[in-house]
Amino acid sequence: MSSSKTVVITSNTSWYLYNFRKNTILALVKEGYQVIAVSPKDDYSKKLVDLGIEYQPIEIDQGGTNPVKDVGTFFGFVSLYRKIRPDVVLNFTPKNNIYSTLAASLFGTKSINNIAGLGMVFINENITAKLARFLYRISQPKAHTIFFQNNEDKELFAQHKLAPLDITDRVPGSGADLTRFSLSPSEDDGVVRFLLIARMLYDKGIGHYVEAARELKEKHGDKVEFRLLGFLDVNNPSAVSKQDMQSWVDEGIVNYLGTSDSVEKEIAQVDCMVLPSFYREGVPKSLLEACAMGKPIVTTDNVGCRETVDDGINGYLCEPRSTSSLVDKLDLMINNSHHERLLMGHESRIKVEKEFDEKIVIQKYLQAVKSAIK
Repeated sequence: MSSSKTVVITSNTSWYLYNFRKNTILALVKEGYQVIAVSPKDDYSKKLVDLGIEYQPIEIDQGGTNPVKDVGTFFGFVSLYRKIRPDVVLNFTPKNNIYSTLAASLFGTKSINNIAGLGMVFINENITAKLARFLYRISQPKAHTIFFQNNEDKELFAQHKLAPLDITDRVPGSGADLTRFSLSPSEDDGVVRFLLIARMLYDKGIGHYVEAARELKEKHGDKVEFRLLGFLDVNNPSAVSKQDMQSWVDEGIVNYLGTSDSVEKEIAQVDCMVLPSFYREGVPKSLLEACAMGKPIVTTDNVGCRETVDDGINGYLCEPRSTSSLVDKLDLMINNSHHERLLMGHESRIKVEKEFDEKIVIQKYLQAVKSAIK
């Protein structure tokens, strides 16, 4: 592969690129591409450079809806691509899918986009949602390939005529690294431990999880434990406040673990992974990684989430936005024997090996890049 071919990979945080796309980046480097990461500067930007690639910062207002800032983001991409002249651009996260694709198209550069869940864009009928759909409609037909993480999102795109069907394809989420996330059965010490890993947003079902924890702690006492791990994303309108989190911890309902670069250590210690999200997810990586480590799952019968569970086999599906349904399913998990939970976890590992191995995703990306360059 000629080393003169430049592949840019963009996201709304360096944290995302490092934690979710590190192995894709390494595979591109191994193929001989010159790889440049483009994202807002954070603690992970240097870690990207340590992978042996170039890094370029850009301003992106992650959850904001300020049109002036978004226009600034678009022109940021334009000036970068004028300078870099990349052969292919891989975009992750919504604003990158829109503004980076539009900017790249001005220079005849091919974009490969990843639609990881449509968030609230198709649930709401407000002005923000309508504007987002309009921006998808003008930007996505300019892409070379659009990868979806679940079929429902792919069908919605078709239904709203946001992109031609022949440039769309499906990947199994962002996949799980099956060597890093290896089978780790929990200890049988009489305590059932639950973990929720996500950005601390109410859309992810954090409120329902806390309510369910309160109810089940009352019923089972010290025989159950509920943990939370993830960013307190305070700038997001749906964010859990620091005060709320502190009061739950003080009340003894949940243990908040902050953030971690070694999530596998946290997953290894628990009996079950929970995500009561009612957000339009792609396929949540935390659930795939928990499956890879042999943990049963309790999640919502919701777009993206339901992909990870065969109900009653490797976990349970509850109704979105229903605390009582979540309580019922968590109670089922608590009342299972330790051995039954391990058997469910074993089924999780089988499922992820068969359907969600990260190597499948990386292979699709390498093929799409080759095809775009041709």
